[in-house]
Amino acid sequence: TRSEMTFVTPSSYTGAMGSEPGPVQIVTVCKKDHSFALDTEALGRVLLAPEVRDKHVVVLSVAGAFRKGKSFILDFMLRYMYRKVSHGEEWLGQEDEPLTGFKWRGGSEPETTGIQLWSEVFLVEKRDGTEVAVLLMDTQGAFDNQSTVKDCATIFALSTMTSSIQIYNLSQNIQEDDLQQLQLFTEYGRLAMDEIFLKPFQSLMFLIRDWSFPYEYKYGLQGGSEFLDKRLQVKETQHEELQTVREHIHSCFTSINCFLLPHPGLKVATSPAFKGQLSDVAPEFKEELRNLIPTLLQPDNLAEKEINGNKVTCRGLLEFFKAYIKIYQGEDLPHPKSMLLATAEANNLAAVAAAKDQYYKNMEKVCGGDLPYVAPASLEEKHHFFLQESLHVFSSTKKMGGQEFCDRYQDQLEAELVELWQSFRKHNESKNVFTAFRTPAVLFVLVCFLYVLSGLLLFIGLATIAFACDCVLGLAMVAMLTWAFIRYSGKYRGLGGAIDQTAGVILQQTRPTTVGAQSMQLDCKKKKS
Repeated sequence: TRSEMTFVTPSSYTGAMGSEPGPVQIVTVCKKDHSFALDTEALGRVLLAPEVRDKHVVVLSVAGAFRKGKSFILDFMLRYMYRKVSHGEEWLGQEDEPLTGFKWRGGSEPETTGIQLWSEVFLVEKRDGTEVAVLLMDTQGAFDNQSTVKDCATIFALSTMTSSIQIYNLSQNIQEDDLQQLQLFTEYGRLAMDEIFLKPFQSLMFLIRDWSFPYEYKYGLQGGSEFLDKRLQVKETQHEELQTVREHIHSCFTSINCFLLPHPGLKVATSPAFKGQLSDVAPEFKEELRNLIPTLLQPDNLAEKEINGNKVTCRGLLEFFKAYIKIYQGEDLPHPKSMLLATAEANNLAAVAAAKDQYYKNMEKVCGGDLPYVAPASLEEKHHFFLQESLHVFSSTKKMGGQEFCDRYQDQLEAELVELWQSFRKHNESKNVFTAFRTPAVLFVLVCFLYVLSGLLLFIGLATIAFACDCVLGLAMVAMLTWAFIRYSGKYRGLGGAIDQTAGVILQQTRPTTVGAQSMQLDCKKKKS
């Protein structure tokens, strides 16, 4: 864990993926049938790393039309995250240094496909001392010559639904169709607010690239805010549909702002040799970058992802990705109500995962790994305590979908906790050295008993019965030798299990009195309680 914004350079850092950090493809688009697939394993490697899985997550995503510089701007964010402390105000780097990170290039053809995450999750300490996990997400550009309208809408939807800071990357101006892209989320937001009475999304920034009218509205955040206020203004002369979109945008996002960014320069736009070196970037563009990037990534400006008022952890974000990808795999865009149900499902699954993880961690501290054997009665007492504690964690988490809907997931949690308990109980039992030698001990005692019994029977003249005892004695000795061979070689495990089971039955039959006494004691305790 690193302290506030203390990061090393990408060339020397080994990320959570076990190698140097880089972009990870988490959502892919099939070009043949335009279907979407989530790489759960790749996403899990990023989000379930031990040092970040339980941290509240900040997801900063950039979405918009293709060839408008989304990956380009994200790479400057990466440079800032890695160099903020060590380079101070010179985080932009050397004038001749190429820009690396998310893959980008010049030209007219699209580069990014699907959705990509940066493999390194940045841990940032906020002013109040809390530490959050920051994820940077790049998305496929919309409206290229290979994507359908549904493809574009789906990528934009997945980006907006899973991010806490959505940067809407636009060129030159905010057109009316740009606002219409947000209509699906405003309808979802209206339904969500009817249930939870909270704004469903955190932060939205309109990033206007190549702004050509600084004489009307100045570059930067202040000019952008003035421009946005005018664009989102609701007027009586507007059509009802235009008024509704604007009203819902304001009601769905906790924070909405706009940043006006100048053109990066002719060399950036026209030179095939441009690799991101600052010497070819226009001075005013670099100056506004110095304002934009720190404003976005300043610790106290990092909005954590929230659902139903609950801050989402990295582990919980995985559940939301899995829930959302299901509803966007159909032929048509999902209805806002389907999005609401998917959010409710993921919300409950995240609560189940958190409660289950707490139970697992608590039990691990008692009997996990190489810890010594625990008395069964004591372990069961701990199990009941931790079980109730985990159920309380689930019930105290704010959830969506109504009581009947949530009860289904509580039943699922209880079933999974019972499975975990059985696993821990067996693991603890395996540490008991006497349990490991139970079968040979039973067989040895049986051999000794039969030997003595056979001698007594011969002494009193019951030779036939004594011979039968000798035969059983011989079988017991063969079974004991066979068991030893199976344990040594690892072969014929089914036969070994049968011998263990038979020994267990013999042991059980020899102690009925003890079992009966214990049952009576338990009955007495229940009556007293």
